Amino acid sequence: MQRDSIDLGSISIPRLFRAYFIPTLLGMLSLCAVTATDGIFVGRGVGSDGLAAVNICISPTMVIMGICLMLGVGASVVSSIHLARNNVKAARHNITQAIAAATVIVLLFLICSLMSPTATGRLLGSSETLMSLVTEYMPWAFTCCLFQAWAAIGLFVVRLDGSPRYAMWCNVIPGVLNAVLDYIFIFPLGMGLRGAGIATCISCALGGFMVIAYLTFGASVLRFIKIKWSRKSLALSLRNLGYQCKIGISAMLGEATMGMLMLMGNLMFMRYMGNNGVGAFSIACYYCPFVFMIGNAIAQSAQPIISYNYGRGNHRRVVSTERLAVFAAIGSGLIVTAAFIFIPSGMVHLFLDSGRPTAVIAVEGFPYFSVAFVFFIFNLTAIGYFQSVEKVMFSIIFALLRGVIFLVPAFILMPLIMGNTGIWMALAVSESLTSVCIIACYLSRKRSSLVR
Repeated sequence: MQRDSIDLGSISIPRLFRAYFIPTLLGMLSLCAVTATDGIFVGRGVGSDGLAAVNICISPTMVIMGICLMLGVGASVVSSIHLARNNVKAARHNITQAIAAATVIVLLFLICSLMSPTATGRLLGSSETLMSLVTEYMPWAFTCCLFQAWAAIGLFVVRLDGSPRYAMWCNVIPGVLNAVLDYIFIFPLGMGLRGAGIATCISCALGGFMVIAYLTFGASVLRFIKIKWSRKSLALSLRNLGYQCKIGISAMLGEATMGMLMLMGNLMFMRYMGNNGVGAFSIACYYCPFVFMIGNAIAQSAQPIISYNYGRGNHRRVVSTERLAVFAAIGSGLIVTAAFIFIPSGMVHLFLDSGRPTAVIAVEGFPYFSVAFVFFIFNLTAIGYFQSVEKVMFSIIFALLRGVIFLVPAFILMPLIMGNTGIWMALAVSESLTSVCIIACYLSRKRSSLVR
């Protein structure tokens, strides 16, 4: 739990970005491996109906994680600025309040959703043939949200505290444990989808407790602080949380975009292609978190550098960091897109045998789906920049464009224009239109500053 030697204000930007990006990326990809490993073992051990059931359960957890990311981003940005101004106590208050609030929110979600798993499953679009699998997996998947909430917020803080390598291990170790437990519970013990849920819950619990242990015992600066329960203190806490949410709301919308993507995709694939279509889309959704986490890793690696130097008024370092992040986003997007275009059968074969109808649909759809990824990662990086410099309105607008305003109509209209291929292309339409709006906004602001 030793703090890495990182000076946000003086180390060269490429070296500083690399020090954050490499462990952050590895850690986040390991976290995605928790979900992907589930999918591989479920596909092999339960079948395509199991994959579809998991996909139906995941969308509300993405919304809950979006709320937690909102708190995490807000707390991290505000704490970065407080640290730049040597106000350590305020920074500690912000991170403590964020994790306490997330815990309460997740507990309320669990109470409401698990009172009637069948009703929740129907609300999420489950067919009656999938309902038994959905209700088998749902309690474990939803319980994971508590531990994932601690990790989602806490890892922002761990990296800001100067320990990106420890943050990486908080993701890597649970990912490895999940793979081992998935195999044991699904195959030797024959526990099916319930076994996959239990394995994920145990591994996520380990990651969550590793983060809590760091913030309680191992943090150099940003450790927990006792919350005061007087009326005045609670009012101040609510005000602080409100400001954190204001800054981080676009992060919530970014995660909610993943939930909306899964929900709209499930509904449209079920409508046009039935259970096999939902199963094929679920395989794509197992890879989506990898793409999302690449964009998140870039944005979160740049965030402490940008926010700290923004707090100190060092505009040159802010611009240099964002330029480097954009290049990283475009390069990463091209690499991921190439994988989906050139090796779709290999990617699908990890989950299902290639001869199954579900696998055939997925292999045909992957190249179309991947058109979105360069725009997807670029948009996450750009929105992360606006969060980091407290340009809240821009981040909210662009997050809403990609998550609701463009995405929902795209899923409804594209099948009417292009048939089944249009469902796969809906994400690309939404993300590319958002990128055009971001670039147009940047050029407009640059032209206005030159005129002045």
